[in-house]
Amino acid sequence: IQPTDQLAIVISAADVAAAAPFNQLSTIQTTANSNTLSPYSPTYTVDEHGNINLPMVGSIKLAGLTRSQAIETIKEKVSKYVVNPGVNVNFVNFRISVLGEVTRPGSFIVPTERITLLDALGMAGDLTIKGKRENVTVIRESNGVKERHMVDLTSESALNSPVYYLAQNDVVYVEPNSAQVAASKFTPNYTLWISMAGVIISVISVLTR
Repeated sequence: IQPTDQLAIVISAADVAAAAPFNQLSTIQTTANSNTLSPYSPTYTVDEHGNINLPMVGSIKLAGLTRSQAIETIKEKVSKYVVNPGVNVNFVNFRISVLGEVTRPGSFIVPTERITLLDALGMAGDLTIKGKRENVTVIRESNGVKERHMVDLTSESALNSPVYYLAQNDVVYVEPNSAQVAASKFTPNYTLWISMAGVIISVISVLTR
């Protein structure tokens, strides 16, 4: 969990009334003539200090924790007010980005934090034929420091990589292969000159026959 993350948090208990202050209800109009009460998960944004502000409990530090650790931390705090509470925490804005030589580069918001590097590449339409499978880079920010991890998708070691399971805001970059890099050195003007030279040579060969 990092600052600016949005977390949906639901507190449950055998005594529904005891858990009610931690949860909310919204009125959603389903038809023109009737309204129904539909429960929704209150969403909390992790502030720049890594905290959320939970009703009755107050400020709770969650930054740097996994979802499971956050559940246990919240459960400990809420236990002062609710007997044997149940706590559910889900990311609302779990975002990853996949860039470089993939079919559909871009940022993706996923409903779960349990996403693998292969899942992310699949969401981006897989690598193009120009992508370098032996050197996929995952950029991850940890405690304010950006780290680069190289993954070789052609090796079984990729499955044991510390970045095989992606984290919030990870960036996956697929490097172009050597053929694509070499091709990029030929500018449109360079190609134009080659074409013109070919035409000139053809004209000369016709005139000197």
